[in-house]
Amino acid sequence: MTTHAEHEQDHIHHSDSVTTYAAVFAVLLILLVITVWVAFHHFGVFNPIIAVTIAMIKAALVIWFFMHVRHGTHLTWVFAGVGFFFLAIMVIFVMSD
Repeated sequence: MTTHAEHEQDHIHHSDSVTTYAAVFAVLLILLVITVWVAFHHFGVFNPIIAVTIAMIKAALVIWFFMHVRHGTHLTWVFAGVGFFFLAIMVIFVMSD
């Protein structure tokens, strides 16, 4: 049985610096600009594929950094991964129609 002190050590809150958040925000803005640029150019059947790929990358960044999954427990990683996996399945089914 674990003591309260050991339990507290397992759940130490990690904090990221403001520069990390600013860098991730800047990457998200760059990906937004790329998404808008792709929307105004003709890539044929690849337009939706490119847009959804960029959206999945943006979703992964938000989950990983802003939802603090990277500092979470392994169980948190499993649930986030399963959720992202099922999101990918739904996107693939929609894209195949």
